[in-house]
Amino acid sequence: MIVDANLLLYARNADDPHHEAASAWLEAALNGPTRVGLPWWTLTAFVRIATNPRAFPTPLSPAEAADQVDAWLDAPRAWLAEPSKQYRHVFTSLVRSHEVRGPLVTDAQLAALAIEHGVPMMSTDSDFARFAGLEWINPLT
Repeated sequence: MIVDANLLLYARNADDPHHEAASAWLEAALNGPTRVGLPWWTLTAFVRIATNPRAFPTPLSPAEAADQVDAWLDAPRAWLAEPSKQYRHVFTSLVRSHEVRGPLVTDAQLAALAIEHGVPMMSTDSDFARFAGLEWINPLT
């Protein structure tokens, strides 16, 4: 599986209505039987949003955010999901076929990574449903 930043943010933000479900899901996933792909795009989005007082109710310090990233990557089932040589073809195909632009570019990046690795995309963002060939799962429903 590949994990989107929204699940990490919900899991870390105790003020969010999705916090308990996301935190429990993430804890179980990181210690469960399936590898949990954490791409740099997801991790950097987490740091960018979690340290921003305009976006995160109780922002983390940069050190706290970095410590959280390290903790996730050190979890038993975590793997740093990175693109291979085939990634560019999957990504550009999605961009062309779905006319991806603006904020959907990051979603297309993650979708292409999940398709390339043959794993589902875990996110609460229904925009992932648009990508042909992607198995999108909202683990909080």
